[in-house]
Amino acid sequence: MTRRTLITGGAGFIGSHLSDLFLANGWSVDVIDNLSSGKRENVNAAAKFHELDIRSPDSANIVTNGEYDVILHLAAQIDVRRSVADPVFDASVNVGGTLKILEALRRGARAQRTRVVFTSTGGALYGEGSLPPSPETAPKNPDAPYGIAKLSAEHYLAYYARVHGIDTACARFGNVYGPRQDPHGEAGVVAIFCGRILDNQPLLVFGDGRQTRDYVHVTDAAEATYALATATLPAAGDLDKRAFNVGTGIGTSVLDLAATLLNTAGVPCPIEFAPKRVGELQDAFLSIEKARSVLGWSPRISLQEGLADTFAWFSARYVALTPPTV
Repeated sequence: MTRRTLITGGAGFIGSHLSDLFLANGWSVDVIDNLSSGKRENVNAAAKFHELDIRSPDSANIVTNGEYDVILHLAAQIDVRRSVADPVFDASVNVGGTLKILEALRRGARAQRTRVVFTSTGGALYGEGSLPPSPETAPKNPDAPYGIAKLSAEHYLAYYARVHGIDTACARFGNVYGPRQDPHGEAGVVAIFCGRILDNQPLLVFGDGRQTRDYVHVTDAAEATYALATATLPAAGDLDKRAFNVGTGIGTSVLDLAATLLNTAGVPCPIEFAPKRVGELQDAFLSIEKARSVLGWSPRISLQEGLADTFAWFSARYVALTPPTV
């Protein structure tokens, strides 16, 4: 019997890679996405696509009646700056939208037989109070409404597991990068740097560039999430019991990231510096020992390999979208 999964935000960067991975493993895949940041072209032709907001009654009906084995909840308001400017909207999507999914599932016949995997954040969750590499049990001190909303949603998932018996789990991502990431707006630095290299613009580094992050390739992130969706997990309990960091365990500075990417690109590109952004963490990278021991997962793609793969994808897309000169 074919296993079924629903992926909210499945037209987005990470969600579309997950859709491809589940389809490749023989699953039936439904995708819900309102295309506010996702792209229709990212959706695998073999997936069933629903252009809906996760807060809508139609989305709730799909969750309640869909009889899914796994629900992967990635749909979110992902712009940290927008969360600061409009925390009410951020919470309406990242907290309210998650609650809509959980409540819709609770009303369904498969409430206790569907695993809900929520994609959270590692870098924005732990804050300056944690000495990296941060384990899942590190103090939670998010510095922006985005991280606060993700933490609140995690608390709700733990509550629904304890009180309603729903099978929940959380993936706390590091800085995920790779093909299909949008280089515009609130995007990852790798995508932004790729876009600027191809546009012959200098790389813009905030602060001194020595701040470190945990850069994990989207293929590794998708494989970790697949393992989390299908593995036997410990019994539900407190907030961190079923939360798993997804990263590399390695902190890479922005300057080292830029140097590796420029070496991969093989083109000269100047670096310009701007003042450090308010509230930006100096160092944030994750301990992944729990994912290794419980899920049997470890990242396979080195930073150099991942950056080469990513820049090749952006280069091919840049050429395809550039009008020919007359």
